[in-house]
Amino acid sequence: MANFNEMSGIKQWAAMVGVGLVLSAALYYTVFKSQREANATAQAALETKLRENAELESYRPKLVDIERQLASLKQQLEIERKIVPDEKEVPGFMKMMNAEAMKAGIELRRYTAKGTAAKEYYTEVPFEMELDGPYYSMLNFFDQVGKLERIVNVSGLMVATTKHPTDAKAKHTYQYAPNESVVATCTATTFYSHDLAPAASTPGKPGQPAAAKKQGTI
Repeated sequence: MANFNEMSGIKQWAAMVGVGLVLSAALYYTVFKSQREANATAQAALETKLRENAELESYRPKLVDIERQLASLKQQLEIERKIVPDEKEVPGFMKMMNAEAMKAGIELRRYTAKGTAAKEYYTEVPFEMELDGPYYSMLNFFDQVGKLERIVNVSGLMVATTKHPTDAKAKHTYQYAPNESVVATCTATTFYSHDLAPAASTPGKPGQPAAAKKQGTI
C-alpha cells in the first residue's frame, strides 16, 4: 500500500474525505444518535408536562370558588358541632342548663340520667329533671331552652303547685321560697354525634337486646 505522502493530491484529499465520512458515521451511530434519542425523550416529557399544565390551568379560575366552598363547609361543620357535639359532654350540658335556670330565676334541683339510645348517626341522652320557681320564670326557662344552639328536647312535662309537688311526680320536697309557685318535672334529651362503627356492648341472651348501661343520679 502506498504511503500517504506518496499519494497524489487528489488521492490524499479523497482519503481524508473518506476518513471524515467514517468518523462522522461512527459519531452519528454512537454519540449523536444517543443524544438525539435523549433529546427526543426529553422533548416528549416536556410536551406531556405542558399538556398537564394546560389542563390544570383551566382550574385556576375555579380555585377561588373551591376555597370559598371549603370555608363555608368548615363554618357549617362548626355550627353542627355546637348543635350536636361530637363527644358526650355531660358536664357541659349540665352547666348550660344550670346557667339557663339561674338566668330565668328558678331552681334546678335534680338531674337523673336515664338510659341512652344509640341511633345510626347520633346518640340520645335523656335526663329526668326537677325544677321549681315562679310560674312566669318557669315559662321563661323553657322558652330560653328552646332557643339554645344545642338541640334539647323537653318531654313528659308535668307541673304542680309547691303545696302539692307530688302531683308533678316530684321525688323530693324542698324548702321553697315565698315567691315560688310551681314545681315541674320533665325529661330533657340532648344528642351527641358518634362514629358509624357500633360501640361495644355487653351481649344479651338470644332473642333479647343487650342491656343498656345505666347511669347514676347527677
